[in-house]
Amino acid sequence: MSDAGALVLIMTLAVLAPALTYLAGRWLAVPVVVVEILLGVVVGPDVLGWLRPDDLIEVLSQLGLCTLIFLAGYEIDFAAVSGAVLRRSVSAWLVSLALGLGAAVLVATGGTDAALYVGVALTSTALGTVLPVLRDAGGLRGRLGSAVLTYGAVGEFGPIIAVALLLSGRAPGRAALVLTAFALLTAGAVYLATRPKPPWFAAAVARTLDTSAHFPVRCVVLLLAAMLAISRAFGLDVLLGAFAAGVLTRLVLRDAAAADRKATMSKIEGFGFGFLVPLFFISTGVGFDLDALLGGGRPLLLLGLFLVSFLLVRGLPVVLLAPPGMPLRERAGLALYCSTALPLVVAITSLGVSGGRLETAEAAALVGAGMLSVLVFPLLATRCVPAEADAAPGVRRVSSGEW
Repeated sequence: MSDAGALVLIMTLAVLAPALTYLAGRWLAVPVVVVEILLGVVVGPDVLGWLRPDDLIEVLSQLGLCTLIFLAGYEIDFAAVSGAVLRRSVSAWLVSLALGLGAAVLVATGGTDAALYVGVALTSTALGTVLPVLRDAGGLRGRLGSAVLTYGAVGEFGPIIAVALLLSGRAPGRAALVLTAFALLTAGAVYLATRPKPPWFAAAVARTLDTSAHFPVRCVVLLLAAMLAISRAFGLDVLLGAFAAGVLTRLVLRDAAAADRKATMSKIEGFGFGFLVPLFFISTGVGFDLDALLGGGRPLLLLGLFLVSFLLVRGLPVVLLAPPGMPLRERAGLALYCSTALPLVVAITSLGVSGGRLETAEAAALVGAGMLSVLVFPLLATRCVPAEADAAPGVRRVSSGEW
């Protein structure tokens, strides 16, 4: 198929995915991410054979991945994730990392490199996927919502750092020095971003937002491109640069009028989730090794083991290190939300497969387990903590510093 035909087919699937999600919602809440991957599998080489991985799909997939991680970084409000809960969430993630690496050593067949990819993937949380579920269930305003925001933010930020430290191919000491240099440079950018903006900046944002100039949108894209270039210059993975760009964007737009800030990010999210991000997930489905997974034996066994591992590696430390005084049902709900993992699992396994360090069968089992976690865990979490228990009238949102 020609490049133009491939792009038309991918965008057709991108349009079809939310329609199918809406129709399926009458019987089962299926995240659109899962449908996009499944549609990619259907048109991929293992089923219909209409699409095969090529240079165009790879470029678009990488752009979509960077956009996804950028938006994940923007979602995290570090001002709201502070205090004792932040310390407990970091401790829980570090325990998850130790458990994940230990479990990966037992199941991965590609040696230390493969174990690192699998272990880090097991510690991730799909915060951007669970937040809409939690919001629809009325659970964002109470203590469970605040805890999910904090623990989930660490579950996204931690794996990004681990990728830079453990999967860069450098010796740990050298990787830490490079990461420290990148962090100092990013800290300098954060300082500049938090400085008062000149009066003309807010005026330019307001006046060009609804014109062809789109000044704030171009500033955001420039910031993303700059952070990606800096991460490449430091020899770091672009995931870290994209994540840092998302965090910086929140700071840069902080002083803008609320309506302008919302409009700016609405345009960015519309282009990201309407074009680039679906391309990434559909391309992931195209490259999904369905034959290896359905061939029976070890890959199918791994899928089940990985699904259980998400609960044990990520969920168990969250239960044990949940905020003091949190009832057991809420702890279980928090653990289930935090054990939901897919976007970063896809990203990390894609890096492992493209680098020749992770077998496609293991990657397929991990991604398959991630899809099942997105389908099952949030649904179980809403059963553990009904909406009225966390969003009763008059309940205000609790900041993490109040625990």
